[in-house]
Amino acid sequence: MPRATTRSLAILVAAIAVGLACAVLLAGCPSKKPKTPACGSDEDCKNGLVCINKECKEKPVKAECTKDDDCGDGKVCLGGKCQKCASDDQCGPGGKCQAGACERPKKCSKDEDCADDEDCIDGVCQKPWQQGAGGPACPLSPVYFAFDDASIQASERDRLDGNAACLEKTKGKACYVVGHTDSTGTEEYNIALSERRGQTVADYLARLGVDPARLQVVPKGETEPSGQGDEKDRRVEFQWR
Repeated sequence: MPRATTRSLAILVAAIAVGLACAVLLAGCPSKKPKTPACGSDEDCKNGLVCINKECKEKPVKAECTKDDDCGDGKVCLGGKCQKCASDDQCGPGGKCQAGACERPKKCSKDEDCADDEDCIDGVCQKPWQQGAGGPACPLSPVYFAFDDASIQASERDRLDGNAACLEKTKGKACYVVGHTDSTGTEEYNIALSERRGQTVADYLARLGVDPARLQVVPKGETEPSGQGDEKDRRVEFQWR
């Protein structure tokens, strides 16, 4: 075979190999951008993110609150921020969410602190017959997380303490610990993040004395958004089973 033909054939084979390698790399690329893009400075980040440890992340914000009592106007402390409530379970035992504001019952330490038709239940005055029938009398409140984080914030500890007390009173029932995320990042990353959040909550409750066998972690990732924005999507919810 002439030398020129041999050289052309070698070039063609090399070009095909490079093309196949590129195709493999492109096929392995995720459909979404990485969870935390790499960066060298804040200028490399977009959408209000800043460069922290060479990754683009939300700028850390000092917690506005650590418990519901830090908030006024019936707001609740969710993820370190005072926000309007979206459901009764965010308002604590006996609380009702009305037009984004919690209407909470009077706090108490004994029945004598309450009206004649009320008892002191879970530290608040409640009418016993309104506790519900056929299921657990106490609610299990959801807890919320910071962006790309699975650690328990100070603002969520009171809710988890209340959940542990509720589980202690209903020892015959178990529950699902359902982790959720917002839609930032890949589906695979979000499933893993939601599982870490659920496991962190389960571990916290176990340290408070809840039997781990009663808690089953269910990671949902970004598949069930709250419909109330990213901050409410980053959550762990509880479902009796």
